[in-house]
Amino acid sequence: MAKQKVQYEYPMHCLSEILYEYLATAEGLSEWFADEVTERGDTFYFSWGGAEEVATLIRYKPEGFVRFRWEEDEGTKCYFEMSIVIDEITEDLALVITDFVEEGDEEENRLYWENLVENLKIKLGAA
Repeated sequence: MAKQKVQYEYPMHCLSEILYEYLATAEGLSEWFADEVTERGDTFYFSWGGAEEVATLIRYKPEGFVRFRWEEDEGTKCYFEMSIVIDEITEDLALVITDFVEEGDEEENRLYWENLVENLKIKLGAA
């Protein structure tokens, strides 16, 4: 079954440079995204309660975005991306999440990301 693309936007009250460190480094990601994250080149190992998932960093732009592809999605166009968007007029900063989900899992996925981003805001002191 093909996954469908979803996107979420969360206002963030922090500096883009600091936010990017939480999105693009193993140390930053282990603060809010997974229990433990290790990085070997472009390969990231994410651990949650003993279970491990592997993702490859497939694209990035410093202080702009990071895009990962889970090992299980190799050979597909599926990925997850975390982008920093700054409004040109107000200079408000937002975190935009792009993900791919199975049909019927949209609400669960939205709640999953909401919880993760709440954890991130707490770590950043941006809640």
